[in-house]
Amino acid sequence: MANAASGMAVDDECKLKFLELKSKRTHRFILYKIDDKLNKIVVDKLGGPDESFDAFTSSFPEKDCRYAVYDYDYVTEDNCQKSRIFFVAWTPDVSRVRTRMLYASSKDRFKRELDLTHEIQATDASEIEIENFKERANRC
Repeated sequence: MANAASGMAVDDECKLKFLELKSKRTHRFILYKIDDKLNKIVVDKLGGPDESFDAFTSSFPEKDCRYAVYDYDYVTEDNCQKSRIFFVAWTPDVSRVRTRMLYASSKDRFKRELDLTHEIQATDASEIEIENFKERANRC
């Protein structure tokens, strides 16, 4: 179903790959993009379960927007192994204004479709550093 504000539908593969990440842990991360020709959100890149955090951050295009989910593993202060799935809205300041607006207007519905609550909004590389994930995971 299309998003009323942006007209963006969500491709079924987006949800399928997310469920694989969430339940089977077959992916460490997923990048999504808006395909203007298809007028919907599609899977752009899948990161295998052993992919590094650097592989994740280097997957973002420098001058274009993306959505992403990242399965972040960490250890609590009580020495408990935990995992949080983060939604990342990558909208670099150097990207086109129209593109940023399209991503902004589609973001909330896309997050709801994947049932995600932990979000990182990033406009440059400093905002997707591992420390930001650590800090937010420990706050939850």
